[in-house]
Amino acid sequence: MRIRTVAAGAGLGATALLTVTACVGGPERRVGIEEIKASASAAEAARQDVLQDTARRPEAPTGTARTELLAALRKAAPDTVRYEDEAIEAARDQCQSLNHGAYKPDWFAAQHFTYQDVKTTEAQGKTINEALKASGFCVIEQPS
Repeated sequence: MRIRTVAAGAGLGATALLTVTACVGGPERRVGIEEIKASASAAEAARQDVLQDTARRPEAPTGTARTELLAALRKAAPDTVRYEDEAIEAARDQCQSLNHGAYKPDWFAAQHFTYQDVKTTEAQGKTINEALKASGFCVIEQPS
């Protein structure tokens, strides 16, 4: 009984191996050098897109730059800096929205700067956008 099981198992394994080999080894599955180059080019283009998106979102400021950004936000909408770390992340997110050409930038600012018990209006969002641009924190890229 044991020999039959092993033999049957070995037979199934060989059949599966032949099936896989037949699928992979057929002439219709051969990959040419041009296809490999095209695939590599597509991968590089995708990597560049990721890098560009990352570049559109500013790094979290430290030191004086952080203090200046918080002061600009405090002047635009005082409650937004109640939670400083949240305000910094919201500012980074809003810069990214502005760089992506947000359809309603003031509304997006209101959404980004509404957290915990801080409620931000669309009018405050407009003031925040102006402050982010004027402070130099958001460098808005012009579409090419």
